[in-house]
Amino acid sequence: MRVLLCSIALTLFNAYQISLGAEGVAYPGTAPLTWEGDIASRLVEGVDRFLLTELEKSIDRRARHWRRDHSSDAAYQQSLEPNRQRLAHITGVRDGRVSFDALELLGTTSQPAMVGQGAGYKVFAVRWPVIGDIHGEGLLLTPVNREPVADVIAIPDADLTPEAIAGLIEGIPPSSQYARRLAESGCRVLAPMLIDRKLEKRNGRANLTSREYLYRPAFELGRHLIGYELQKILAGVDWFTNDAGARDAKIGVIGWGEGGLLSLYATALDPRIDAALVSGYFDTRQNVWQEPIDRNIYGLLEQFGDAELASMVAPRALVIEAARGPELNLPSEGGAPARLATPRLVDVQTEVARARALIPTILNPDKCIELVTSDSGQGDFATPASMNAFLHHLGVGAQLSKLGEKPQYLLKRDTEERHARQMREIDRHNQALLLESPYVRTKFMKKLDTSSLEKYKESVEWYRDYFRNETIGHFEYDKLPFNARSRKSYDEVKWTGYEVVLDVFPDVFAYGILCIPKDISPGERRPVVVCQHGLEGRPQDIVTGDHAAYHDFASKLAERGFITFAPQNLYIFQDRFRTLQRKSNPIKKTLFSVIVPQHQQIVAWLSSLDVVDPQRIGFYGLSYGGKSAMRIPPLVPEYRLSICSADFNEWVWKNASSRAPHSYVWTGEYEIFEFDLGSTFNYAEMAALICPRPFMVERGHFDGVAPDETVAYEFAKVRNLYNARLGIGERCELEWFVGPHTINGKGTFRFLHKHLEWPEPPAEE
Repeated sequence: MRVLLCSIALTLFNAYQISLGAEGVAYPGTAPLTWEGDIASRLVEGVDRFLLTELEKSIDRRARHWRRDHSSDAAYQQSLEPNRQRLAHITGVRDGRVSFDALELLGTTSQPAMVGQGAGYKVFAVRWPVIGDIHGEGLLLTPVNREPVADVIAIPDADLTPEAIAGLIEGIPPSSQYARRLAESGCRVLAPMLIDRKLEKRNGRANLTSREYLYRPAFELGRHLIGYELQKILAGVDWFTNDAGARDAKIGVIGWGEGGLLSLYATALDPRIDAALVSGYFDTRQNVWQEPIDRNIYGLLEQFGDAELASMVAPRALVIEAARGPELNLPSEGGAPARLATPRLVDVQTEVARARALIPTILNPDKCIELVTSDSGQGDFATPASMNAFLHHLGVGAQLSKLGEKPQYLLKRDTEERHARQMREIDRHNQALLLESPYVRTKFMKKLDTSSLEKYKESVEWYRDYFRNETIGHFEYDKLPFNARSRKSYDEVKWTGYEVVLDVFPDVFAYGILCIPKDISPGERRPVVVCQHGLEGRPQDIVTGDHAAYHDFASKLAERGFITFAPQNLYIFQDRFRTLQRKSNPIKKTLFSVIVPQHQQIVAWLSSLDVVDPQRIGFYGLSYGGKSAMRIPPLVPEYRLSICSADFNEWVWKNASSRAPHSYVWTGEYEIFEFDLGSTFNYAEMAALICPRPFMVERGHFDGVAPDETVAYEFAKVRNLYNARLGIGERCELEWFVGPHTINGKGTFRFLHKHLEWPEPPAEE
């Protein structure tokens, strides 16, 4: 009886261990995994903490990118040149501007160019060429019967018009109508219009601001809406410089809100600007990830906070006004959620102090940067105190003139049509860059040597380093010890499944499901397939349950004798993971800056297991997992092959086209855009980083990711590299099948068996 009771008890205990994950059996050599709750949520939360810490660390790390020479003004300016070049690159100021002699007056026989007049000045509607077919457009306020005392570009906030700051329409207090006030004081003022923040469904889909709509393709193509607007301002500086003649008039820029941002950037970039007034904008930028996404500049905080930008202005004058800034909240309705708030006075003061500390003492930092406070930073903007300081630094003898009579608006213009014209011009320029981008990438890849396999392997390493550091982003940390924890979660007929957690960085871990076939003999080492889920997926989705997209491909491969591992990648919980990309980009990182080291740790741990052959580990991912298949294996050489399922296509086109119905330009994936891929790595170029390892694409004819022809177009470049140029065509395949966005598991399974050298099971009768 005692033996029978012991046998029953042992059976019940074993069943209890299998049914309760937290108390279940750990995989040999690992500690028990006792975490409760949603581990995927815990993963995203930890990475969020990690990135916030990295954002704070960026302030001290910026110094490594500066070589300030404090010996003289000339030496200081020369030492800033690499930083100016970097700022121009990341803001997309890289196209040569069109030269021109004069502004174009916008008038017709029925609509004169002169639209208004005020106390001692006239107002004209004007435009001017900038780059390509893009023009600046706005108002010119010019003094009557007198030489201008200074030339000023007055930049409104994105949600203000030139007419508002010129006092022609209502909207802001007369005292803050800074284009008008400066014209009344004898300045010639050019007031460009900016793209606004109007929310609108684009192509009937995502609700995006006008700015985000144009930002998306520009960012993918190595340009930026900020860069386009900077080019318009700098083209105005070109004209002022050429039109000055014998006059010794100085050039200034002034702006509030978005106009303040552009004033600061323009003055940091262009030494021809003598003085700037930045109102309602200057701040610490550690929370730039919360601001509208059109302010997202890849790698900004690696070198530049507002203090660093201010230090580039010295010894020229920078007036910073701590004043009320634009305030708004943008919803998450397809576009990126965002908020704008007035900078806190203490933050403005701290950043000003930091800026002054960066400027050589011989340039008199306190004189270079003047801080003006408007009602503790919460009052009106462009106040008389700040504008008087601005005029003083422009060398204007007189104080700000007394506020005159309201100017007459003689002939109202259609500002909505003007805005639509500007939108169309920038959109056309983006699309022209898209058409040109294949030729730019070809030139970029010209150092790749395909004369032999050995030379190819050597020459591709430069591109791999570029991809790691400039495109994906790389954290320079050693990975932590594995500290592997696990628990048995599945006990199937042919395989056993374990949840596994591995440490990677502080607050960052890797998590996934390990499936071990039960027929492994003692001392035998098996190949591994790392099976990657897609958007909003989980490891469990690809193990059991026959999900419509995955069809249990991890467990089906385990049934065929492969060891499989299904990692949890970061792209889950919608805005929670998308804001991780927002936090990554300013420090020159991406989601894959974390995902890649997670996979490096996973592969290293798998390679340490006595049942794994480390020379036979492959990667197979669907959808966002297919995106992973293009980005992870180039940087994880231990992956001996890569299969991209339900994602491969003409990726730059998919991200930058404002015509294609498949485009991300008008969908909710606001995190998907990667800076400057148009000039560097489309999917064919990413596949070149996987080569000469085997590479395969799995493509359903009815997959809505892209049409067949763009998939075939991009794959043809990959096939040409493998087969025609390197003579290894047997390592490169594309399987078409009649089906949707799903794992097909036919040709890809054969590909895995072939290249991971594991025998296929007998064909079923």
